Amino acid sequence: MERTIFLLVLLTAVEGDIGKHIFVHERMTWPEAQTYCRKHYTDLSYVGSQSDVDGLLQAAGANRVRGWIGLHRDLGNITGWKWSGGGHITFQNWERREPNNLNKKETAVVLDTNGKWIDVPEIKNFHFYCINITAVEEKKSWEGALEYCRENYTDLPSLLTETELLLATEGIQKDHISDRVWIGLRYLGDRWLWVNGEPLEYKAWPQGGDRDHQCPIRKRCGALTKEGVWENWDCWDKLNFICI
Repeated sequence: MERTIFLLVLLTAVEGDIGKHIFVHERMTWPEAQTYCRKHYTDLSYVGSQSDVDGLLQAAGANRVRGWIGLHRDLGNITGWKWSGGGHITFQNWERREPNNLNKKETAVVLDTNGKWIDVPEIKNFHFYCINITAVEEKKSWEGALEYCRENYTDLPSLLTETELLLATEGIQKDHISDRVWIGLRYLGDRWLWVNGEPLEYKAWPQGGDRDHQCPIRKRCGALTKEGVWENWDCWDKLNFICI
């Protein structure tokens, strides 16, 4: 019965991002935009799927102009790209013939008006997008947190990549949450599932030590620590949580 109910929850979950995208009307260089986003929000925006692209364009509204996102060249690997929040790209949405690194100076990325990515010199001035992670300092059970997020935001987060994990960790640290928080991870039947229906491919369980998460009896809900690792806890325990 529990598994059947949760699968219905997965199918009816509202698709969302790891956080809220904010379009900033000021024009800055990429490093200046990064500093601004980290001061006022969580970081420059991360794009992990087409739904993120759509969310960015929606955040811009009628202001369809090119804007910085958090993608920049990996200085340790000139052909690689990393996110400002950490981690390499797993989703790509380049414009045709991009990235081209014109004059070998195009080290950062703007989102074009059609949602495609273009590499440009980071010293240019553009509008930009910030991402904000919401940590709720109100302790609830896992189900209580899920209900709260769906009533007041969109959902509990599904942390599908290293970058999403790092951004979520940064979010709870900035909000000065001193303990672990619920995320959208739940064990049912014989596997862990994300509330948005995505498979559990990237994993951040602690190395060594307790392996109770491999076949939990009571601790069947997932939490994120301020150190950036997952833990399994009893779903009736009361924890703070992240909403997206």
